[in-house]
Amino acid sequence: MKRTILIFGLIFFIWSCSKKDSSKDEENLGLETESKPCVNGMAGIYPCNGYDLLARLPLSDFNATKGNDIWGWTDPETAKEYAIFGVDNGVVFVDITDTENAQYIGKLPTATTASTWRDVKVYKNYTFVVSEAENHGMQIFDLTKLRSVTNAPETFEADVHYKGFGNAHNIVINEDVGYAYVVGTQRDDAFLGGAHFINIQDPMNPIATGGYAASGYTHDAQVVTYMGPDTDYTGKEIFIGANENQVVVADVTDKLNPVEISTVLYPNIEYTHQGWFTENQKYFLLGDELDETKLGFKSRTLVFDFTDLDNPVLFHTYLGESSAIDHNGYVKGDLFFLANYTAGIRVLDISGINTKAIKEVGFFDTYPAHNNADFNGVWSVYPYFNSGKIVIGDINSGLFVVKKSD
Repeated sequence: MKRTILIFGLIFFIWSCSKKDSSKDEENLGLETESKPCVNGMAGIYPCNGYDLLARLPLSDFNATKGNDIWGWTDPETAKEYAIFGVDNGVVFVDITDTENAQYIGKLPTATTASTWRDVKVYKNYTFVVSEAENHGMQIFDLTKLRSVTNAPETFEADVHYKGFGNAHNIVINEDVGYAYVVGTQRDDAFLGGAHFINIQDPMNPIATGGYAASGYTHDAQVVTYMGPDTDYTGKEIFIGANENQVVVADVTDKLNPVEISTVLYPNIEYTHQGWFTENQKYFLLGDELDETKLGFKSRTLVFDFTDLDNPVLFHTYLGESSAIDHNGYVKGDLFFLANYTAGIRVLDISGINTKAIKEVGFFDTYPAHNNADFNGVWSVYPYFNSGKIVIGDINSGLFVVKKSD
């Protein structure tokens, strides 16, 4: 417990220092706001490889000072695409369907106070929002309301404010079954900062259904309906938790009786942060948030072989092109889209992962000042729009929309 408290304190200290370093406003940084193709390694002022800038909306557009998490929603009725971008004082919604005229639709203000940390996910045309802001709970907002906005930007109210917990660091949703898993809550709460299980099958009536506390505080997680190679767990709901100093694998199918399957360690653990399955659920790609700053590594992605969930093993370690800190990463097909703070988003080809052949095939650097190991630049990335557009949440510079060059 002492070690985790010290690590959390170190993260906050480093973050606070980086905030001072990034105090210049975006106008003084002279950042581009217009679309720019990637030509000869640059899209305007942004270093790039294979990805064009389609749009950028600065934080000042949103009356915000810091950006954080990002997700996306495609309206099933209109096919319009929306970025859902977390900022210090709320969540903003931007119509990116026509990127030449990307439109800020409105903001859902924070439930309590402003906070650097906010996380958003989507289920059944609703967005779910948590934050490290004190007593924030979970906001639930009906995204179909974005269709009827006539005087943008509008200030919205949450349709539901769930108060079954206070602050939280992250929210995970398994859309297959309609359950949310809120993690990173108070370390002395009922689940020791582990996962709170919430039935959101009816989004307007969330129901607390227990939780998982056996492995302590969970910083981030992925939960899947498992269809991977370990047939012992086919069809089970599997929780993979990034728990600061270990990876935790648990069967959470029975919400009243979650069962730990295994815990995973790896060399040079500093802060086990976030990870994502490959689509065949054989490999799990994990980032450690403090190994670059404390150990001097290049950006490190740890690849675990999860063929046997009872005995996962470290299969490969990929080191990136720079010393920038890796943050959130997501898999789409044979590509891994990694938010790499000051180095922007890095796109890794993982089609050869079985033979440990991982290579960088593209990037877009939203923070051109440098690629040092500090907490500026890209917080997260959402690569799942059918159009191929990718939305990026940048801490200092706002919302970016990019796309693979033709």
